[in-house]
Amino acid sequence: MANSGLASVPQRLLPMLEWIPGYRREWLLPDFLAGIALWAVMVPEGMAYAGIVGVPPIMGLYTIVPALLAYAVFGTSRQLVVGPDTATGLLSALTIGAVAAHGTAEFNSLTSTLAVMIGVLFLFFGLARMGWVASFIPTPVMRGFIEGLVFVTIIGQVPHLLGIDGTSGNFFAKLWHILQHLADIPALPALTGILCLAAMLLLRHLIPGVPAALVVMSAATILIGLLGGEASGVHVAGHVPSGLPGLTVPNLDIAILRELLPGALAIVLVGYAEALGAAKAAAMQDGSDIDANQELIAHGPANILTGLFGGFLVVGSLSKTSVAMAAGARSQLANLIAAALCFLTLILLTPLFRNMPQPALAAIVIAAMLHLTKPHYLRSVLARSRWSFAVALIVIAGELILGVLHGIAVGVTLSIARLIYLASRPKGAVLGQLPDTEAYRDVRMHPEAITFPGLLIWRIGGDLFFASVGHIGAALRASASASSVKRVLFDFGSVDFLDITGGDELLRLLRDLQTKGISTGFARVRDPIREDMRRAGIEAVVSPDNFYERITDGVHAWQQQAGHSICNTDRETGAGHESR
Repeated sequence: MANSGLASVPQRLLPMLEWIPGYRREWLLPDFLAGIALWAVMVPEGMAYAGIVGVPPIMGLYTIVPALLAYAVFGTSRQLVVGPDTATGLLSALTIGAVAAHGTAEFNSLTSTLAVMIGVLFLFFGLARMGWVASFIPTPVMRGFIEGLVFVTIIGQVPHLLGIDGTSGNFFAKLWHILQHLADIPALPALTGILCLAAMLLLRHLIPGVPAALVVMSAATILIGLLGGEASGVHVAGHVPSGLPGLTVPNLDIAILRELLPGALAIVLVGYAEALGAAKAAAMQDGSDIDANQELIAHGPANILTGLFGGFLVVGSLSKTSVAMAAGARSQLANLIAAALCFLTLILLTPLFRNMPQPALAAIVIAAMLHLTKPHYLRSVLARSRWSFAVALIVIAGELILGVLHGIAVGVTLSIARLIYLASRPKGAVLGQLPDTEAYRDVRMHPEAITFPGLLIWRIGGDLFFASVGHIGAALRASASASSVKRVLFDFGSVDFLDITGGDELLRLLRDLQTKGISTGFARVRDPIREDMRRAGIEAVVSPDNFYERITDGVHAWQQQAGHSICNTDRETGAGHESR
């Protein structure tokens, strides 16, 4: 047993050691084909997404190889693909843009430094077992963030698509700038961009199995090359260096790192939420397990290595993972094959990208963003919760008006405020017994529920702690104000936490009820809560005899005490079901 435990340590640290021994020969061909499909998608998208990040296209290729290799070794998902991402890429551009000017060597260098910084944060949070942090971005907030990001990213790429200069500012400033310069749009660049975008959308709709980005980029590059490249009036990539990148030393200036930290934390939070969602989606397909904390750890070396080799940040991508799954990927070997092909691309094929037109790259990005939008989900949110829909709209508006970081910050802040509000105002309820059962329900929702003369059955509805106990006490006093109430039976089935303030206030409440001639009892109290109540002196005031395993036991005790006959027939001990 000891040897087994020791053997599992390397597997936990390097999950690759777990899936390699169980690899099946019949998986090899599907993994190889999936690797080719990933290569066909990641090369053009990596170079296109470099435009979102604000760095040269070659940095997109520098990013892919180390990310795929690192995740294959440290990740727990068999099919998750880690690579460049639109949401976090734009956050990276905004974070670095506050420190350095776009298009400068400093901007490129700090982009790689930010990737290393993000990798260190991922690694720290993973080792600290903080995989729960992603739960602080609710799905409606994340959806609103992505919808707003679609608008922000597209408006930033439209100038590249049409061949005009862009501008800074929020969404509306960029939109107004484009409208003002419609007359200045050059014909050939605009035609190139619009045709590439139309081709991307048509290929995805008519032939979804074809790597549309690779086809469009290749065709556009060949045609612009035949027209003379840059001389045609279309901005092209120009010289793209071949070979492996050199080691990029991160900038360790404390002042600069301090400025990058807020953006890095936001990227980690958003990126991890995206990555975990993609990993869970893949796990549902193949029935595998995902270790949330190990996923954080895996994103650490993936980002550190991309930063050290001159790339930018990466996260798990649902769109690229979907490509791998659709192509039949069975394991991370598909990612390793894609990494090998991207490596060969760096060594041998970069001269082919010389005439790659900028409008084509913008078209690839815009098509990818249009693929992300899901307005039907927002409609479903509206039907289910107006509050959640309002928060999603606020996030979108915040991104368009204030900026991407501010938009997501507003959404997370509102969600946490809502969580605090709900936790501090648990929904207590007066319970009654459903006829011919031992189930007890809220009498407001079930008018047919039977109540008992002189007895108030009160469900706490949540945990008792400093923020909630005042609301609970006020609600109970209002329900117990009727002169006919002689006893209160507390249903503690929903109470999992009792802090010192909650215990003290509950003790004071019980004594107030006693001064009014109202006795008390407790049902369904969990053992840890019972111990906390004992320490608070509550058990001594109530007496141990007034603690019951079931609500029914408390009801029977009151009926006997009050001298009433039991209305219902005798029930077998433990039969029935009580609401929890």
